[in-house]
Amino acid sequence: MPARRFALLLVLPFILLTGCSAKDDPQARLEAAAQQLQDNLETKDTGAVLAQLHPQFSAQQALDRDWARRTMALSFLRYKHVKVIALSKNSWIDPTYREKGHSQAQVALTGAAGLIPDSARHYGVKLEWWREGDEWQLARLRWE
Repeated sequence: MPARRFALLLVLPFILLTGCSAKDDPQARLEAAAQQLQDNLETKDTGAVLAQLHPQFSAQQALDRDWARRTMALSFLRYKHVKVIALSKNSWIDPTYREKGHSQAQVALTGAAGLIPDSARHYGVKLEWWREGDEWQLARLRWE
């Protein structure tokens, strides 16, 4: 038994360092922000989604944060269940401007008043994230 404890003491610093380095990794934070956005939309947490939007947020080059708030309110009232299914996704940090990150995804959005979805659509989305301190905020959103 003492040998196991000794081995654990040797390995523990490496585990802690690995956890810290992933926490400080901008790429990992960007991917976590994209996942958090998906989770916040699925839990219909308008406040959390708005907190992830940059103050200069725009969608389709013309829509703003107020549009995002109203659209979420309408969709969340209309559908009891909202699901965001990422069919494929990719995130990367801009090689020239390290304060900008990008995500691209193919997503299926479903909405259901009951258990069975009564609305489903497929979108190709492009997201541009701006880093504010250690946090990534969604600044630009485009979809097809």
